[in-house]
Amino acid sequence: MASGTTKDGGIVETIKTIVYALLIAGVFRTLFFQPFWIPSESMKDTLLIGDFLFVNKMAYGYSKYSCPFAMCPFSGRILASDPVRGDVVVFRHPVNGTDFIKRLIGLPGDKIQMKDGILYINGVMAPQVPDGVFEEINEPQGPMRNRPRCENGAVGDGGICTRTRSIETLPEGRKHRVLNIDKDGFGDNTDVFTVPEGHYFFMGDNRDNSQDSRYAQAAGGVGFVPVEYLIGRADRVIFSSAGSRMLYFWTWRSDRFFKAVE
Repeated sequence: MASGTTKDGGIVETIKTIVYALLIAGVFRTLFFQPFWIPSESMKDTLLIGDFLFVNKMAYGYSKYSCPFAMCPFSGRILASDPVRGDVVVFRHPVNGTDFIKRLIGLPGDKIQMKDGILYINGVMAPQVPDGVFEEINEPQGPMRNRPRCENGAVGDGGICTRTRSIETLPEGRKHRVLNIDKDGFGDNTDVFTVPEGHYFFMGDNRDNSQDSRYAQAAGGVGFVPVEYLIGRADRVIFSSAGSRMLYFWTWRSDRFFKAVE
């Protein structure tokens, strides 16, 4: 009888341990990190469709969009540190509530403009240096089965889709890769955007295939993003799959596992 009681008690303790572990993991995920799958090609080739990463929600402090409402019942944001130009950031779209991921380009008070496909920040050019060609197969990508846009025109199924790649240097010296598709795309020449206080300006690295702050919210773009809509910073790709299902192991990109986001 005593043996049976001990056995039952051991099962109960095991169940408790599992429940506590799940609760701790849930709290850890909610407070510190948020998983994010890359669904589109707007950040190529920094981020590819099918990349999986954890967003560092502690990077900029908390807002109602980066922690549970019950724990953060405020409308603003408590900043742990200011966002830095060049960070890759996940944020909530101010209108439709969708989570977006883009590169932070404009800080409050900055003047941003695109001229002939070149970025200008406060009147100073962010120079681009040629960095070869980004190539990929023209085929359906990810669960949404999107096909890439190609600079080399209409490419048949299974053909090689190319885009010109450059390394862009921001005013503070941070460098990142950008892709070009169109010679004179809609977002290649813009008016001057003056970023309001408490807001940020974001752009995708795949410059001709990104609905970002260059486009008004009324037209489906991102527009200026209020600070309280920031969720966190993307620091590292944890896992990556080129297929429509994560379990299709033959589509895994092992060279991207634990790859730093630059």
